Amino acid sequence: MNRTDPFDGILLVDKPAGMTSHDVVYKIRRHFNLKKVGHGGTLDPAATGLLVILLGRGTRVSNRFMSSDKTYEGTITLGVITDSQDAEGVILKEADPSGITREQLEEAIGKFKGDMFQIPPMVSAIKMAGVPLYKLARKGEEIERQPRFIHLYEFKLLDYTPPRGTFVLRCSKGTYVRTLCHDIGENLGVGAHLSQLRRTESAGYDVHQAVTLDQLLTMQQIDLLNVVLPLHTLGGVIQEA
Repeated sequence: MNRTDPFDGILLVDKPAGMTSHDVVYKIRRHFNLKKVGHGGTLDPAATGLLVILLGRGTRVSNRFMSSDKTYEGTITLGVITDSQDAEGVILKEADPSGITREQLEEAIGKFKGDMFQIPPMVSAIKMAGVPLYKLARKGEEIERQPRFIHLYEFKLLDYTPPRGTFVLRCSKGTYVRTLCHDIGENLGVGAHLSQLRRTESAGYDVHQAVTLDQLLTMQQIDLLNVVLPLHTLGGVIQEA
């Protein structure tokens, strides 16, 4: 027998900076007293933007969103290398990037398009022997990581005011944007890190369709029906129990 619940579906949330994706899941689960809540692709704590929240039977399609292409807008800051490859990390090295022109930055970005292999950063949630790499990194350990195959559909510099450049990136799952920024800095010889990141699209959904977490947490459970996208809108991907 098919059993449906009006709260089964997905929520498009505009995640604020300063909390993990799991923090958002926990707040929504607790506020609305829901049993099954998940998400369709992690955002780093400092990142903002589209976080797909899965409710009830919607959790069955997590792989659809985890494996989907994503689009980001971000800022690369030249001249500073951090241990996490983003602005949250400890500064390891600094250099003067004032001599880097827009043309040089565009050329460096242009080398990172199409199919490529990427070595994940140590400060990541990837597990080695059951232990997240970031826990090993905190102990000062460096573990050999296997390269991962990714695809960059679009990587374009939008503006450059030294030492910062803004960009748009459309990429496949598993792409570490901060590692791209780090590698671009290495290519330019001055170092770099990701200083800002916002996810704007995931699996065909846009951040402009999302509600903020603050807005959600002012709602009553019945109000969710106005913002939950029902499962039938996903194209029949749910297998009935």
